[in-house]
Amino acid sequence: MEASLSTNKTDDNTLHREMGVGEQLAPNPYQYLLNEPYKCQDNSPFLILLIAVEPGHVEARNAIRQTWGNESLFMGMGFVRLFLMGMKTSPDGHPQSAIVEESLQHHDIIQQDFMDTYYNLTIKTLMGMNWVAEYCPHASYVMKTDSDMFVNTEYLIKKLLKPELPPQHNYFTGYLMRGYAPNRNKDSKWYMPPELYSSERYPIFCSGTGYVFSGDMAGKIYQASLSIRRLHLEDVYVGICLAKLRIDPVPPPNEFLFNHWRVSYSSCKYTHLITSHQFQPSELIKYWNHLQSNKHNACINMAKEKSSKFRHRKLEWERLR
Repeated sequence: MEASLSTNKTDDNTLHREMGVGEQLAPNPYQYLLNEPYKCQDNSPFLILLIAVEPGHVEARNAIRQTWGNESLFMGMGFVRLFLMGMKTSPDGHPQSAIVEESLQHHDIIQQDFMDTYYNLTIKTLMGMNWVAEYCPHASYVMKTDSDMFVNTEYLIKKLLKPELPPQHNYFTGYLMRGYAPNRNKDSKWYMPPELYSSERYPIFCSGTGYVFSGDMAGKIYQASLSIRRLHLEDVYVGICLAKLRIDPVPPPNEFLFNHWRVSYSSCKYTHLITSHQFQPSELIKYWNHLQSNKHNACINMAKEKSSKFRHRKLEWERLR
């Protein structure tokens, strides 16, 4: 890539000085409450989806199981869905016993005994990375995303990752965030104290709403993380791990593939993107079903609709003359 680490003012020595903990962090500080250690026992999947979700968001999980996370969509290709979660922060609402039942039914939840909060999202993501490295090290690709995302898994697999080609290595892509400065506003959700990170710029990182990497990267990122102080900004933290590894994220072939905002829906647009943000479960099901019904002629239908509207306006204009 054209931007090197030095242009981001975060060379390896700076990272070591600012982020280093002086010794290795404990490799497995938390215990599994729920695990799926045999998920890849019989095959090495082409794609693993790691989906960060809160324990109480069962509707979001069910919507994803019915839509872009449905493993039956790509039978024979090797496609694994895993929801990542910690422990509930409140005894109210969805009980742990219900999560255990859900896990027994779907076999798609991994959970450890850290508190499930926004500030522990880095821990949650690293749990997923470590799971891939330990239980599914030969997976071709991994995607980490969130439970309020629309993911066009078909486009991701067929157009970006291309199963007919040999799997890539040291590969990491998504919506690239370049030259971002730490937020020093103490009232901000994204506040970064100078004592934790004093440089003026973060290294290049990918938006945590959805990034994709080759399977070999899971173990490399996790191992790098053991010598880097934990930060609560998960996507920034993963970017720092990549900088330590001297591996640059690569831009996707089209800058509109990964979106960390909500893209206004049309079947034509959604046929040609990978992620869009901020979907309620009911919206996800609605738009996913519409896309599946229209994906083969999505843009043709859109062109016909525009043409029809134009003709209607022209007739109205002529009538008023």
